[in-house]
Amino acid sequence: MTNNKILHKNYTANGKLYQLKLPLDIEILIPEDDSVRLLSQFVEGLDLSKLYETYSRVRENQATPTQLLKLVIYGYMNRIYSSRPLEIACKRDINFMYLLEGKKTPDHTTIARFKSLHFAPVAKDIMAAFTESFYDLGEISGEAIFIDGTKIEANANKYTFVWKKAVKKHMARTLQKAANFIASCEELYGIKLIYNNEVKIKHLKSLRKKLRKIKKQEQIEFVHGCGKRKTVLQKSIEELEHYLDKIKEYTKKLHISGKRNSYSKTDHDATFMRMKEDAMKNGQLKPAYNIQHGVDGEYITWVSVGPQPTDTTTLKPFLAEMEEYLNFKYEKIVADAGYESEENYAFIEENGQIAFIKPANYEISKTKKYKNDISRIENMEYDEKTDSYVCKNGKRLYFTGTLYKKSRTGYQIEKSEYRCKDCKGCPYKKDCMKGNHWKIPLEERYKRLEISKKFIEYRKQDLERILSHEGIELRMNRSIQAEGSFAQIKQDMGFRRFLSRGNQNVLAESIFLALGHNINKLHRKIQNDRLGQHLHSIKRSA
Repeated sequence: MTNNKILHKNYTANGKLYQLKLPLDIEILIPEDDSVRLLSQFVEGLDLSKLYETYSRVRENQATPTQLLKLVIYGYMNRIYSSRPLEIACKRDINFMYLLEGKKTPDHTTIARFKSLHFAPVAKDIMAAFTESFYDLGEISGEAIFIDGTKIEANANKYTFVWKKAVKKHMARTLQKAANFIASCEELYGIKLIYNNEVKIKHLKSLRKKLRKIKKQEQIEFVHGCGKRKTVLQKSIEELEHYLDKIKEYTKKLHISGKRNSYSKTDHDATFMRMKEDAMKNGQLKPAYNIQHGVDGEYITWVSVGPQPTDTTTLKPFLAEMEEYLNFKYEKIVADAGYESEENYAFIEENGQIAFIKPANYEISKTKKYKNDISRIENMEYDEKTDSYVCKNGKRLYFTGTLYKKSRTGYQIEKSEYRCKDCKGCPYKKDCMKGNHWKIPLEERYKRLEISKKFIEYRKQDLERILSHEGIELRMNRSIQAEGSFAQIKQDMGFRRFLSRGNQNVLAESIFLALGHNINKLHRKIQNDRLGQHLHSIKRSA
């Protein structure tokens, strides 16, 4: 006979079939060497006062901010990134129950609010607390930091792009139409506006005010709908409103884009970039963020998020921000060729640090084609006495003046210009002056060079450092540690696309990934007896 109690909402009502099958203390089921125990002890030892300041009050019967922080980090350690799966894990997984310490399971909205409203504003402070704790434990050296960057897709539609150049073009066209419209209104209604051939929103608003005044004086009523004929004044005011709306729209788009060339309508902080993951093989741009990692001892010690499509301009703000939040300073800055620039070299030197940056021409300079290229300054002989370069044909390029140029970030570069006075009849001219964008015929061209002597000196000193035994070891560790951190996050942790939107929330998500990665790394190092190992040594062949 079927027991009707099995159909009740409370599945424990059928006492004959159900009894206690789990021990009352589930903590004994968690192994002694489980990473959840390490995470709990590590977080308990941190100063989380900044996190608690984001709360007006903490209720006694709910999970504390410390417990919520543990839950989210442990979720990221186990590839649980969304708040709903995390809520389910808290109800089913004894490791999550262990972190809750008997408190009621938080709702998914509570977890989401914790991440965006409470953790995100103080994410950098929490990251600094973790890094300083690793430093105190001796797990990071605090001497050399390995820097690298990657692009991770934003939580935005790839077809919601807004291009700054197109907006400027449309705005200029609209302003021209508006200028013609104002001129026609002046002639039609006998009014005069002073705008000096440059139309702005204030001029259109002034015209609208005058047209509305005419409407009031003549007591004209506007009509709408099928079969009704609009007056000329109504058509003029509606067209004027259209121009005003369009100009406001374009102005807003330019304000959102700022110094960037593009942004996404879905996530205004996301910038369109060329990604390595190109499924269609057509070089399609996608909304993404540039994530920078600073790694030491295989731990991610600092994270930054930016809209830059390249890594060159990310180094200065990254180092400045890290120095602001951490209580120790790195002496050696190790990065790949994407970070090389005179501005970065100068900043590192002024900051009392040593650069180990791979020159951009390091690999190509080893090739035969590069060494035989007579157009390059590296393959010309320099005469210090006369301050001139000698080309393949024995002609001299003399110093003619100094040029000053500014980078995108405002850094001033001083360049020396060298010219050859006699290039007529040179048999090497075709190989010496390459390029298809010359406006002058080949026979009339003269060799010209622009050189930054400061940059050449920086590169020369840096090349000596990276070719030394220490430089080789640091470059090898950068490849293993910095690039390895992104490999573990993208491949091992399966994180390829952000779930949140906005620069602050994306940074918080990146820091959660870094903290989860660091605790997993510490756990593996403890279990494999690798504590205190900061660098991988160079293996020498027999």
